[in-house]
Amino acid sequence: MRAIDSWRPEGVMRKRNAITSIFVALFSCASLAQDAPPEPDSYRMESYRAPTPATLKGARVLTNVEAQELLSQGSAAFIDVMPQAPRPANLAPDVVWRDKPRFDIPGSLWLPDTGYGALAESVEAYFLAGLRKASAGDPSHALVFYCLKDCWMSWNAARRAIAAGYLNVLWYPEGSDGWAKAGLPLEERRPEPRP
Repeated sequence: MRAIDSWRPEGVMRKRNAITSIFVALFSCASLAQDAPPEPDSYRMESYRAPTPATLKGARVLTNVEAQELLSQGSAAFIDVMPQAPRPANLAPDVVWRDKPRFDIPGSLWLPDTGYGALAESVEAYFLAGLRKASAGDPSHALVFYCLKDCWMSWNAARRAIAAGYLNVLWYPEGSDGWAKAGLPLEERRPEPRP
């Protein structure tokens, strides 16, 4: 195989194609960032299934590839904040209630209902206890928060972890459905027991 000189027509075309590809990629990223809503000044309080910001101040936003690398390295704790439907209050005591199965990223800690904008004191305590468990008490341990794609709950939970003093917060906005769409494995998960 011979080298192609940059001044020859083939070399010029390759450079032109490479430059065009770079501009298309940059334009696409800029377009996606423009479609994303801006970061709010506080937690999202309603309409949790909606487009999320492209950023989270104080956190690093992960792509599928970056999240997969962290999981394979075992260098981060993955925290799923997908809500869990409660047993209906008006359901007769003799009726069997079966929770909907949750499939998430392997090895995750599932802390359901901790991504809402406002948390009851007991739920916030549950969330913070879960973070201590996931981080082994080390505020600099990497914590990856996710839920589903276009779900503000993971954004809220990651922001809440930053406010609690965690220093290495990562947000994976693609969530478990983006993970599955990328052909990556999921496993069934039970939630972390509540006190």
